[in-house]
Amino acid sequence: MSGRAAAGGTKERSRHGAARRRGRSERFAPYVLIAPAVLIIVALRLYPLALGVNFSFTGDGDANGTAVGFANYLELLDDPLFQTALGNVGLLVLLLPVAVAIPGLLATFIFLKVPGHRFFRSVYFFPAVLSPVIVGAIFNLMLAFDGPLNEFLGVIGLGPVDWLGDPGVAKFAVVGVQIWATFGMALVVFLAGFATLDASLLDAARVDGASLRQSIWHVIIPSLSQTIQFVFVTTMIGMLTSMFGLLYVMTSGGPEGSTYLPEYYIWIQQGQMNRPALASAASTVLFLIMLVVGLLQISVLRRAGRED
Repeated sequence: MSGRAAAGGTKERSRHGAARRRGRSERFAPYVLIAPAVLIIVALRLYPLALGVNFSFTGDGDANGTAVGFANYLELLDDPLFQTALGNVGLLVLLLPVAVAIPGLLATFIFLKVPGHRFFRSVYFFPAVLSPVIVGAIFNLMLAFDGPLNEFLGVIGLGPVDWLGDPGVAKFAVVGVQIWATFGMALVVFLAGFATLDASLLDAARVDGASLRQSIWHVIIPSLSQTIQFVFVTTMIGMLTSMFGLLYVMTSGGPEGSTYLPEYYIWIQQGQMNRPALASAASTVLFLIMLVVGLLQISVLRRAGRED
């Protein structure tokens, strides 16, 4: 009897040991699976970012490689072109809700199957496949002082507008073109979000007599809060880091530097002025701006979602 009891105790201990080993394996399995992605991010993103930040504290020209502390950042603050670039970043942040609302509303209409919704889906996405250089060249022709848009304004009795030559107008013209050229991808993301929307909620809202505006505000927006957060952040990143081609073709930062953005400023300092350390400092500032604005947007949207 004692032998059988001892054998039973040994088997029980071995089962407990195997269960503990399986538990440890299950706990470590997620870390093993994400390890390759983490290594790639560290090697290709975080490490170069750290090198760039470190390089921003060194000098250019004769002081190349010499530590200069915050001298590059102080020079950025005194540079009128960089101040203009930062001001334009503020303009982009203010216009960001518009850049998100347009594809959101269009996706809503497509989801509600307005007449011709299949045709509109392809038409709205078409600009997203065009190169920024092509988009810039097209709108350079359309927005020229003697272009078709001003001709149309003349026909209806409005004076011509110097769309790309007036500093107060050019920045809005370029941002408007950027929104038109890129909202197709946001539209696709919104349509993917609508695929997860519970249609019974909209049916219940219709039964209760809710208008389209009320359905959007009280049903669609709360249900798509995660999608909206994603589109906000990705649209902001695109507007701050993907407008170089459009700026270069349409205005080259002009007139009078009014359409400068940090991305274009960085290219000028690195590629034309041969000041890589100053360009690294500007890149670090741009990264911090994107990080802070992105976190603030997510915080505000989450708070709004909880209130709803």
